[in-house]
Amino acid sequence: MGNLFGRRKQSRVTEQDKAILQLKQQRDKLKQYQKRVMQQLEREREVARRLLRDGRKEQAKLLLKKKRYQEQLLDKTENQITSLESMVQSLEFTQIEMKVMEGLKVGNECLNKMHQVMSIEEVERILDETQEAMEYQRQIDELLAGSFTQEDEDAILEELNTITQEQIELPEVPSEPLPEKKTEKVPVKATPRQAELVATS
Repeated sequence: MGNLFGRRKQSRVTEQDKAILQLKQQRDKLKQYQKRVMQQLEREREVARRLLRDGRKEQAKLLLKKKRYQEQLLDKTENQITSLESMVQSLEFTQIEMKVMEGLKVGNECLNKMHQVMSIEEVERILDETQEAMEYQRQIDELLAGSFTQEDEDAILEELNTITQEQIELPEVPSEPLPEKKTEKVPVKATPRQAELVATS
């Protein structure tokens, strides 16, 4: 029982999955760093403005040099993020290609097994046997059709003509004239208004 719960399941996470995850984590860290630097650059720009207003030009210049250096770092960070995203896309596409290749490999193996069962020689043999069986049946049909003598053919035609010329028996038409149909008058029920009119008259 302890064995059942103690057994570790084989992970479905591949080395490629781990590599993609690490690359994405690095990319996300770089993006966070980029965001922090941009916020810091904005603050330093404000500080440089204040220093200029206060007449501290040299300190403002020094701060702007620092800002410029950080902007260069920001450009490098952007390039690194682009490289990481490109690498992630390449790895993901390679995984898809590997799955396609595995599918093709399985398909080829199935085809090869089917070809071993049905070789070209086997198909040719089956087609030949089918052709022979059809030819044999055709010969039997010809023998059966040719087994009637001329006398039999004449008898068949004569019977056909007899059936064609036979008249279908219909019932006799009556010679007496048909009786005329008498129409009976149905009394119409008077409405209360009509009954009232008759009573008053």
